[in-house]
Amino acid sequence: SSRIFMVWFITHSIKQIQNEESVILFLVVWTVTEITRYSFYTFNLLNHLPYFIKWARYNFFIILYPVGVAGELLTIYAALPYVKKTGMFSLRLPNKYNVSFDYYYFLIVIMFSYIPLFPQLYFHMLRQRRKVLHGEVIVEKDD
Repeated sequence: SSRIFMVWFITHSIKQIQNEESVILFLVVWTVTEITRYSFYTFNLLNHLPYFIKWARYNFFIILYPVGVAGELLTIYAALPYVKKTGMFSLRLPNKYNVSFDYYYFLIVIMFSYIPLFPQLYFHMLRQRRKVLHGEVIVEKDD
């Protein structure tokens, strides 16, 4: 869902940021990630998975994931002034629904949500990497 959000509700909707280097950054990272992921799936379905594809699937993310997140965050940050100035996707009171929504602050919340979410997803991938490439069994601790 973050990709849909980044493409449609940020990059497509705000023409002023479409030439930002951060957009190119996350798009290149996403492209490499998807080529690697779907090559892995395809070869796996064919029961002919070359080790390099398996290795790439579980190693490229170490660099690509943080770089992609940086690209996404920089793009959202670049969008903030425009969103604040225009009131884009915001709903102000009074209105017939008696509800208020500020897209500018919503984007800030989204940016801060990366703080707890990124480490969880990243460390999950590291555990998967250890399990798949090194055959380690990982015992999850119950809280």
